[in-house]
Amino acid sequence: MTDEKIAGRGGYTVLTWGCQMNEDDSAQMALMLEGQGYTRAERVEDSAVILLNTCSVRAKPERKVYSKLGELRELKVANPDLVIGVCGCMAQKEAPEIRRRAPYVDLVVGTGQIDRIPALVDRVRDERMPVIATDLPDRKDRHDKPTPVRMMGGTEPKLKTFVSISYGCDKFCTFCIVPLTRGKERSRPADEIVMEVERLASLGTQQITLLGQTVNSYGKFLDEPCSFAHLLERLNAIEGIQRIRYTSPYPKDFNDDVIEAIATLPKVCEQVHMPVQVGDDELLKRMHRGYTLDQYRTIVNKLRAAAPDVALTTDLMLGFPGETHEQFENTMDFVRETRFDSAFMFAYSPREGTKAAVYEDQIPEAVKMERLSALIALQNEITEEINRSQVGNIYEVLVERRSPKDPNKWTGLNRQGKTINFPAGRDLVGQLVQVRAVKAHLWGFTGELLPAREERGIALTMAAA
Repeated sequence: MTDEKIAGRGGYTVLTWGCQMNEDDSAQMALMLEGQGYTRAERVEDSAVILLNTCSVRAKPERKVYSKLGELRELKVANPDLVIGVCGCMAQKEAPEIRRRAPYVDLVVGTGQIDRIPALVDRVRDERMPVIATDLPDRKDRHDKPTPVRMMGGTEPKLKTFVSISYGCDKFCTFCIVPLTRGKERSRPADEIVMEVERLASLGTQQITLLGQTVNSYGKFLDEPCSFAHLLERLNAIEGIQRIRYTSPYPKDFNDDVIEAIATLPKVCEQVHMPVQVGDDELLKRMHRGYTLDQYRTIVNKLRAAAPDVALTTDLMLGFPGETHEQFENTMDFVRETRFDSAFMFAYSPREGTKAAVYEDQIPEAVKMERLSALIALQNEITEEINRSQVGNIYEVLVERRSPKDPNKWTGLNRQGKTINFPAGRDLVGQLVQVRAVKAHLWGFTGELLPAREERGIALTMAAA
């Protein structure tokens, strides 16, 4: 395609629901469209192409997508040349239903066909016919995406960004739709990931977050074996990268070498988000999670012994089919025992195509909400207690921007992934600074920036140690 043909092709909008992997997919979609001459639209109504990147993990995001499609119908009526596409997990799972409920959708693209989006958009515009592309790659395809666009050309520098290292999942938990929407587990070659991160570092990226459905099982089925811990070692050596995060590790694959990497590699942050789901062994077995609470406890104890400053967060799901009041109380007791720094908490939502969706002992919605409310109250209390106990601590903060609620303050995350807002008289974006926590909140801390001389004193003390 000539430069003349792709110049000035109009604006695009990418709307995103769901996980960090969806956010990374959306970033790739945007870069691919820009490579074909599209520009980011300032308003949705000014777009020539609108892509909805969707999630199917729970019912609520799907409802939001259909609601948004209803809003976009008026734009399509006013501009028949507008290309509307639905992408991602929901597109993979229910392409025919999307076309039935919203026949004005031009493009339905599953998770394994993201790299074809520019060509598929051109096909829609040329042929004036809807296109559905939902084939999933097999294991032999290794990974379902081309070399990321940001490795092959210019992209705007970002202080932090996501890097997908694997796709798909082989766990088949009875509540989870991901193996059906993203296919079999596939890892990207380590050399390719290293090249991508080196390029990101050269553009000014200081923090990367590695993504995978079960990120710590990375390396399986690769022609050139590489464990997750070894990948962390290689990325830790890249100049310019200051911080490495990752999500989400799976308890069954949390090996000692990963714990050692967290404890010894200076760029790997002391933050672990490890989903437990419930605090009852019988429910874990019914969920097909593949581990027991004692095995989970062992990992937690090893982590906290090797890295005492680690912040541990988790996913908790209440209302799984058959959950008794006693099993709910077991989860509450496990939360009290483990004392997570925070948790993502939600009620079980049946997903068509999963085993649990057809279990006959579904929990009434009112019971789910009552239990969830009690869990949220408990976890919030624990989070606030932990944060109050950390007031007075000095944290390294990577400054990201001005605080959106107070332009006189700057905001960033400490290594444990907690937000710290603090006043400063100068622009500190992109800098690593030392901040003392002076007030605790549920969301993090208000802090005070240490004077430069005090920061140097801390650095010298750490060096001497």
